[in-house]
Amino acid sequence: MQFIYPEFLFALSVLAIPIIIHLFNFRRFKKIYFTNVRFLKEIKQDTQSRSRLKHLLVLLSRLLALTFLVFAFAQPFIPAKTNKVQSGTKRVSIYVDNSFSMDALGKNGSLLETAKKKAREIANAYKPSDEFQLLTSSFEGRHQRLVNRDEFFRILDEVKPTSSVHTFSEILQRQQDALFSDNKAKTTKTSYIVSDFQKSTFDLDQSKIDTALQVSLVPITASTINNLYIDTCFLSTPFVQINTPNELVVRIKNTGDNNAENIPLKLLINNSQKAIASISLNSHSTTEVKLNFTISESGWQRAQLNITDYPITFDDNFFFNFNVRNNLQVLSINGEQPSPALNAIFGNDTYFSLKNSNQNQIDYSAFASMQLIILNELNDYSSGLIQELKRYVTKGGSIFIIPSSHANISTYNNLFSELGISSFGQKISQQEKIDKIEAKHPLFTGVFEKGKSLPENLDLPVINSYFPIIKSSKSLSETVMRLSSGNSYLTSNQSGKGVIYVLASSLQPEDGSFSRHALFVPVLLRSALRGSSEVNIPLIIGQDHEFAISDTLVSSDNVFHLINVKEKFDIIPEGKIFNNTTLLSVHDQIKNAENYDLRTNNSIIAVESFNFNRKESDLSIYSTDELTEMSSRLGNSNINVIETEGKDLSHSISQLNEGKRLWKYCIILVLAFLAIEILLIRFFRK
Repeated sequence: MQFIYPEFLFALSVLAIPIIIHLFNFRRFKKIYFTNVRFLKEIKQDTQSRSRLKHLLVLLSRLLALTFLVFAFAQPFIPAKTNKVQSGTKRVSIYVDNSFSMDALGKNGSLLETAKKKAREIANAYKPSDEFQLLTSSFEGRHQRLVNRDEFFRILDEVKPTSSVHTFSEILQRQQDALFSDNKAKTTKTSYIVSDFQKSTFDLDQSKIDTALQVSLVPITASTINNLYIDTCFLSTPFVQINTPNELVVRIKNTGDNNAENIPLKLLINNSQKAIASISLNSHSTTEVKLNFTISESGWQRAQLNITDYPITFDDNFFFNFNVRNNLQVLSINGEQPSPALNAIFGNDTYFSLKNSNQNQIDYSAFASMQLIILNELNDYSSGLIQELKRYVTKGGSIFIIPSSHANISTYNNLFSELGISSFGQKISQQEKIDKIEAKHPLFTGVFEKGKSLPENLDLPVINSYFPIIKSSKSLSETVMRLSSGNSYLTSNQSGKGVIYVLASSLQPEDGSFSRHALFVPVLLRSALRGSSEVNIPLIIGQDHEFAISDTLVSSDNVFHLINVKEKFDIIPEGKIFNNTTLLSVHDQIKNAENYDLRTNNSIIAVESFNFNRKESDLSIYSTDELTEMSSRLGNSNINVIETEGKDLSHSISQLNEGKRLWKYCIILVLAFLAIEILLIRFFRK
C-alpha cells in the first residue's frame, strides 16, 4: 500500500492526545466510610475490571478512528503492477484508429464510433487540467500538439475515416514525439492505442518504447469479420490492340469468415461496361477471374473494376489504365544496308511504322518515341550510342540486337556491360540446329497451341555460325531458343525498366536459316508489340510516389496538371530531374481512388491510377489474449492490455494508472469506529 499525499501521515501524532487522556485519570473521588466493606470490595473489584476494559476499548476505537481519518486525507492506494503514481499534471496521448478497417460493425455500431466513445471514457479518467494528444491515422499536424480535455473532446468529434495506413511502431513514435516534446521529466506520460489491431500493421516487436512511457492497448473487435475485395489485376498479354480480343485477369480475395456467392464483377472502360462475371468464393481464399474485352478506340483507357460488398467498401473498386496505340514505331539502325527480311515483316503491316537509319546518321532524339529499336548487324558501337541506348532501355524501351558476321566483340561486350546483360564469346563456325524453344515465352503467345507440347519432328532453323552467349550471374537473362550444343541462340534480358533481346547470329543466309523460317516473323512482331506496352502501374494513396514523363514533353513552357473532372480535382504536381529523367510527385494530395489525367496544354499525355492501400483489406486481427501473450513474451512491463467488453474504461483506467484507491474505505472505517465508541460509552455499563 502507498499514499498519494504521504505528508498527511505526520498528523498521526494526534494519537498521543487520547492516549494521554486515558493514561491519566483526572477524576476526583469522594471518600465515604462504611462499617463493613466486604461486599463493597467485591463490587469495586468487578467495577474496576469492567471500567478498565471499557476504557481500553474506547481508547482503541478513538485511535483507530483518528488513524483512518488521517489515512483518508493521505489517500492510500494499492499500486498498479506496471505504474508508479505521481501527483501533478499528467500527459496522455490517445490514438484513435480511423483507418478504413474501422468501418466494420461491432455490437454497438461501427468500430470507429466505438473507438471514439472509448477515447472519451479514457479522457474522463483524468483531470480536465491534464494535457491530452489526439492522434489518428491521418497524422495531421494539428494532432501533434497537447490540448486540454475540452479541446480534446472537440477535435475527437471531428474524426472521420481516412485512407492513410500506419504501423504500430510509426504511431508509437509519433506519440512519443509529442509526449516528450520538452524536458518535463517528472510528468507522468501515458499512451493509449484504441484500434482493431490488424496483423498486417501491428509490429510490436519493431517498436521502441521509452522506459518512462506507459502503453495501454485497447482492442476494439468486430462482431463478424467479412470482407471481399479486388486485390489486383493484370493483362494476359503486355499489349492491347484495337478490335482484338483481350484478356484481363482479376485477383479476388475473401478474408471473411463466410463464403461469398454470386457476386457480380464488372469491368468498365471509359465509363462503359465491357465485361461482367459472377464470382463465388469460399472464406479465407483467393481466386483469379478472367474477363474478355475489346477496345474500339486508341488512346489512354481509364478502366475500373467493381464489386459490391458491405460494410467494408473502400476496396470494392480497383482503378487501372493502359494505352492503345494507332500504330507502333520501329527504328532499325543498320550497320550497312537495311535488312530485306525486316522490311518484309514490318512493311506489310500498316499497324507498324518502320524507319531505317544508318549507323552513322542516327537521330537520338527519336529514340523516346520508338516502341522497338533494332540494332541490325552493326560492326561496332560508339560510346555515344551505348549511352543513348542505355538511357532508352532504362526508361522502359525495347531493343533487339542482331550481331554482324564481322562484329567487334569488344565493343559489343562494352554495350552488354553497360546494359548489365550477358556477353558474347568468340565466334563458333559449326552447323547446329535449334532444338529447344521456350513455347510459353510471351514472344510465342498464340503461336503454339495451348496445353500441348511441341511436336518432335518440328522443322527448326539451322545455324551455321554464331557467337556463344555467356550468361552472367548478375544478369536477368532467359533463354528463348537453344541450340543443340546447349548454347543459347535467342535470349530475353531485363535491363532497367526495359527488355533486350539478343540473337546469337546475323540474318545473313551463310550464317543460318532463321530469317527465312516461319518463327522469325512472330519473334520480331511480338518483340515490337511487347515494347508497345504502356500501362502505368496503379499507385497507392497515402504513399509518396513519383512517375516519369517523356523528355520530349519537358520544356519551360509546359505546365503539368493532374486532373479528375468528376472529382473537380486539379493540381500541379511537383517536378524534379533525377538521372536525366523528369519525375513528378503528388505527395499526399490525392485523397480519392480514381483515374487521373496528366495533361499539359490541354493534351492528355498519360493517365495515373490511384487506389486505396490493400493492407486494410485483410481484417485478420490479434485477439486480447494474443496481445497479452505477445507483450508478455517481449518482457516489456510498460505494456498492458485493457479489456473493453462491457466495461466503462474510466474506472479501469483509474485503477490501472493510480492503483486501487482506499480513501473511501478509510472514511467508512472512521464512521464505524466512532459508532463503536458511542455504543461502548452508552451501553457498556448496561
